[in-house]
Amino acid sequence: MSTRPEVSLAQRKRQLVSDELTEAALQLLALKGFDGVTIDEIATTAGVSKRTFFRYFASKEDVVVQFLTDMGTGMSVELTARPGAEPPSVALKNAVSVPLADCAGHSDRALRVVQLILRTPALHARFLERQEQWHDDLAAQMAHRLGLAPDDLYPRLAAGMALSAFNTVLRRWSDSDSAEDPVELTDRAFAVIAPALDAV
Repeated sequence: MSTRPEVSLAQRKRQLVSDELTEAALQLLALKGFDGVTIDEIATTAGVSKRTFFRYFASKEDVVVQFLTDMGTGMSVELTARPGAEPPSVALKNAVSVPLADCAGHSDRALRVVQLILRTPALHARFLERQEQWHDDLAAQMAHRLGLAPDDLYPRLAAGMALSAFNTVLRRWSDSDSAEDPVELTDRAFAVIAPALDAV
């Protein structure tokens, strides 16, 4: 007798609990600020025990870090999928557009989370820490796309410029309370850096 349906059900249940904890945490954190929320409150709001919270996350920061991990994964997957002959500026713009377009598509929730990250020193530090990995991933993919050595200057600089554009757009969108369109802002940002990105 196959156990695959049970595994699938267990996975769905695990994802559901994780999503409920994430949503509860992000709502409370956005409402009360990072220091004003306890893990007990998050667990109670999600309708689970504190012990259950710790089965999914090690800390309040980790809830937000998961959000950031998803952003970086989206960029990496998109860059890998771009046509090899595409100019670097186009490939990188499409890669960083994925999480920005996702923010625009879930504007209220994403805006609260982004503002929380940018305005809370502990979370902003984790955000920058995550970006080190994003930078390394994008640089490695650019080196591979262009047949360059992993330690070549161009891929690392190109990844850095793309992430600088991403950060500028994200902060502008956040500061405008989502009044500005992140897709249009991304187009404008890459219009500035495209000549340098494509001079390879």
